[in-house]
Amino acid sequence: MRHAFPGGTPALDFPGTLRFRHRPEPREDLDSPADLSIWFREAGITEADIPVGTADLRRALALREAVYPLILAAMADREYDPDALALVNHHAAGPTPVPRLTPTGRRVDATVDQALAHVARDVVAALSGPDVVLFKECGNPECSQVFIDRSRGARREWCAMDPCGNKIKAAAYRARKRAGTHGITGRSR
Repeated sequence: MRHAFPGGTPALDFPGTLRFRHRPEPREDLDSPADLSIWFREAGITEADIPVGTADLRRALALREAVYPLILAAMADREYDPDALALVNHHAAGPTPVPRLTPTGRRVDATVDQALAHVARDVVAALSGPDVVLFKECGNPECSQVFIDRSRGARREWCAMDPCGNKIKAAAYRARKRAGTHGITGRSR
């Protein structure tokens, strides 16, 4: 897979396509129309790549950038930005992809508008549902991925072990080593 899906729902994974938002230079995972088509397929919204144009990509990025502040507002129990809310609701009002049963199995084809409607409806469901209290931002200070923490005791710290959890654990190990502490017991070797 080309794209990562650590959020637990397209509503959180779609904004995560702009990675490391806290860095001066975030990483864009949707650099081209083809990247967006691949994301729709890998997210399970469509079963095959769909034709995506440059204007479609611009509309998708506008939706993505409207969704992210809505997620942060929901996490902080703040009011939603009315323009961001209007854009999400505009996309959510459109038709979504329709699954079909074929002689060879299930098939889902979609237009870009249908795929964006699917994402927007997922945003509506996620932000109005019971899981909002489980939303967390990754504990890696450089990462901005929001995820649903369904772990026992809500103790999950990272969006994913690779790369964020591994990076933080390795840094903690190196810090302990520099301080002369090795392992959990604190004994030096």
